Amino acid sequence: MTYNQSIRFLYESLPMYQRVGAAAYKANLNNTIDLLNHFQNPQQHFKAIHIAGTNGKGSLSHNLASILQEKGYIVGLYTSPHLKTFRERIRINGQMIDEKYICQFVENNRDVFNKIQPSFFEMTVAMAFTYFSDKKVDIAVVEVGMGGRLDSTNLINPDLTIISNIDYDHMQFLGNTLPEIAKEKAGIIKENVPVVIGETHAETEKVFMSVAAACNAPIVFADQHFSLNRVKRIRKKDTPLLTFDIMHYNQNYVQQCVSPLTGIYQEKNFLTLAAAFEILKEKMNLSEKHFKNGIKRCIRNTGLQGRWQRLQSKPLCIADIGHNEAGIRMNVNQLKTMSFRKLHIVLGVVNDKDIDTMLALLPKDARYYFCKANIPRGLKAGMLKKKAKQYGLHGSCYPSVKEAYKQAKSNADSKDVVFVGGSAFTVAEVI
Repeated sequence: MTYNQSIRFLYESLPMYQRVGAAAYKANLNNTIDLLNHFQNPQQHFKAIHIAGTNGKGSLSHNLASILQEKGYIVGLYTSPHLKTFRERIRINGQMIDEKYICQFVENNRDVFNKIQPSFFEMTVAMAFTYFSDKKVDIAVVEVGMGGRLDSTNLINPDLTIISNIDYDHMQFLGNTLPEIAKEKAGIIKENVPVVIGETHAETEKVFMSVAAACNAPIVFADQHFSLNRVKRIRKKDTPLLTFDIMHYNQNYVQQCVSPLTGIYQEKNFLTLAAAFEILKEKMNLSEKHFKNGIKRCIRNTGLQGRWQRLQSKPLCIADIGHNEAGIRMNVNQLKTMSFRKLHIVLGVVNDKDIDTMLALLPKDARYYFCKANIPRGLKAGMLKKKAKQYGLHGSCYPSVKEAYKQAKSNADSKDVVFVGGSAFTVAEVI
């Protein structure tokens, strides 16, 4: 099989949440267990860090992988969804999985796939773990797809678990209250394995404390131990950067950190990252130098994209994959801190999100370019425009994300800002 044939088989033969949504969701781990048994449980052959959360888990995964790479480890990185190509999901030291490996994996195991009938995600997890085992990685950073307890990634035995935060997303699968969602995500907490919780929340703190106690898992709430100081957004050689110090109980912990990730929400992620580093530094022989260089070189080391990503300067064009209430709120808050003449928003969403809540948060004084990402789950541009009008948001429909973005840039002058968002799939078509 060629690479394109292999990818077509994966996309067309296996139920794929990215494309069809709920129909691809499996509310148990049976298929993953069967697949991993077939591959002789490759997840048992490498160390791992397991990361869940509503928002921020992708950025955390990439930053941690980068820090470990700076030490010289061979680091596997599993994330989802991909933006441009399937190969983004599975990396070793920033390098995407080999096309040849994908072809062989699919060709050699088609009978198994036909027998077990896994989802696209279940198969992808099995491929990632097998690849990491075959390539003998020292450690893998594994991002949860959805939830935690029933996520296919939850068959690893990690050295550390991290839950970035809890907010409303995927409620049809995870529950309608924050404690219910927290309980699902707490399902990654393992016996005697330390866990870092990124944000303290009155409704979820007791859930995490209870699950951790039952598992005898040492627990740390990052924002109770760490804080940021001297946070600045600067520009160096026309490159936007975030600079900050990290404090531990109001004492200097790491000074003069520099990150290419400038989104406001990253500030919370760096607290979580610091708490994880504090646990890992002796076990993995990590130094402050590895921490700072890992953060500074995150994009270079791991290929992270789509996080408050600057697409061009004049007009300033920014894309961010925030796609739920918390993500949109953060994006809007950051836009409010910026100076511009006019704001142009290229907006595309998927049809199974809480669209009303998202639209209610968006600024009414922006010009909107409604579009549909090229996936079946995408909400039609006309329907999005009609719904947006109910919230005082006005603009025009476009036949594609690229056309919407092209028109937004054409309409914007040098003092305007163009923002692309609403969905990772919308962002994927412009980066």
